[in-house]
Amino acid sequence: MRIAIFPDIASVAAEAACFIADAARRAAVERGRFSIALSGGRTPWPMLRALADQELPWQHSDIVQTDERVAPAGDSDRNITGLREILGAGAPRHIHAMPVEERELERAAARYAATLQGLAGHPPVLDLVHLGLGADGHTASLLPDDPVLGESKAEVALTQPYQGLRRMTLTYPVLNLARRIVWLVTGEDKATMLARLHAGDTAIPAGRVRAENAVVFADRAAASQMGGDVAQARV
Repeated sequence: MRIAIFPDIASVAAEAACFIADAARRAAVERGRFSIALSGGRTPWPMLRALADQELPWQHSDIVQTDERVAPAGDSDRNITGLREILGAGAPRHIHAMPVEERELERAAARYAATLQGLAGHPPVLDLVHLGLGADGHTASLLPDDPVLGESKAEVALTQPYQGLRRMTLTYPVLNLARRIVWLVTGEDKATMLARLHAGDTAIPAGRVRAENAVVFADRAAASQMGGDVAQARV
């Protein structure tokens, strides 16, 4: 795992967006398509805005979600709402939204897994997965003590209620096959968990994501518990 530390959130967002855009262009040339899983929440919004300004091969790209809250369409809790708004007119045609509005959620999760397989093979190998890090050590919606952490076969699963809502999430079997993992970690409240992630601490959900081919973009606040040698790293 490589860690790149930048002064503030704005520079983290800009550098991560450039890295992802370069990966997209390379994949489009080498394989003809680019597949990316994007996380939601407010932390990645500056990066997504910077990504929207990049020259990306949207016509050769497929965007999937790492996770989504089970809530109605247009709900402010939904990750897909922000993704579509921020990425603009070109990208939404290529976003594959998690089907969390359906009644039979288990079947919906299975269909989303089939969508992944149609886009990225069986088993699906995504070009890039973007992940965040929670202050409790979760990533995507792989939450502490949730039974979904033990899922070893299904590529998409449903969590128990968390903060009042169930979630649909990609699982370790698909995350750990990705060609690249890009972590975006900002804020002092993430400092302890970032240090544990870097140490490979499998007691936290994030620590079970494969570290090979992973790069972390972090600000100084999030990296405050890292060693000085790491803090000078660059991608």
